Amino acid sequence: MALLSTESLTKRYGHVTALDALTVTLEPGILGLVGANGAGKSTLLKILLGLVEPTAGSATLLGFDTGRQGVSLRQYVGYMPEHDCLPTDMSATDFVSHMAQVSGLPRGAARERTAETLRHVGLFEERYREMRGYSTGMKQRVKLAQALVHDPRVMLLDEPTNGLDPAGRDEMLDLVRRTGSEFGISVIMSSHLLGEIERVCDHLIVIDAGRLVQSAPMATFTAATGLLAVEVEGRQEPLAERLAAEGLRVRPEGRFLLVGLAGERTYDLVRDAVVDLGLGLVRIEQRRQTLEELFREPGAVEDRDAVLA
Repeated sequence: MALLSTESLTKRYGHVTALDALTVTLEPGILGLVGANGAGKSTLLKILLGLVEPTAGSATLLGFDTGRQGVSLRQYVGYMPEHDCLPTDMSATDFVSHMAQVSGLPRGAARERTAETLRHVGLFEERYREMRGYSTGMKQRVKLAQALVHDPRVMLLDEPTNGLDPAGRDEMLDLVRRTGSEFGISVIMSSHLLGEIERVCDHLIVIDAGRLVQSAPMATFTAATGLLAVEVEGRQEPLAERLAAEGLRVRPEGRFLLVGLAGERTYDLVRDAVVDLGLGLVRIEQRRQTLEELFREPGAVEDRDAVLA
């Protein structure tokens, strides 16, 4: 059964179209929903939760019609909103336990699950403190914990690293990845930061102005290019000249030389040139495209083979 399916899903707010005839079907996994601010990501998540009614079209999540079966659906869904929404006069234990009971767990089971979940997100030692004294990173962990505590089948995470410093972002992304891989819970993570999506997700959905641009496995976007990245100790220029004389396409990029692959002989040519020039070979590897490179130009995926043209 598909995790998510939409058919001509449309949502308008007055004259503004947030989603425009969005049609997509996704299988379970860790899915990244990416688009610029205002692309329609949050609107899609709210429709999937049954919190917003579409103007036209339909959507199903876990086989439930989000418009007609939202109440039944929500017991299987965990939601981490983007905005700050915590009651700061409560402790993390009291709040997460309350949310577990709202999701249908008995009081005793809710307290037990709360302790386990707060340990998982790294807040076990701080669980009895009022959240008014929590840092932004700790508050984000509480939001993740309340989305996870009732053992949902799918989690919807809206900008989970919002407001975090680089170290906090790394820790949150590790938590999201572990949650999906260790617990077998499907995750739909919305973000406008491509690096985060690339690090965590197995499948990518790109939307722009409410329309589907592309939906494909992450490997489709970050496949190996026809380039070798060569790093050496010493000056790059003689190596670049030598390889160019052998008919290879070469371009410097920072500490690397990007060399166009021309079959297996390319590796031999690089090796021999490095030895003849007395350079130290630090690294030679086939380069992979990153999401930032692929989407650097709005709406375009650049031709991987044209990088050295």
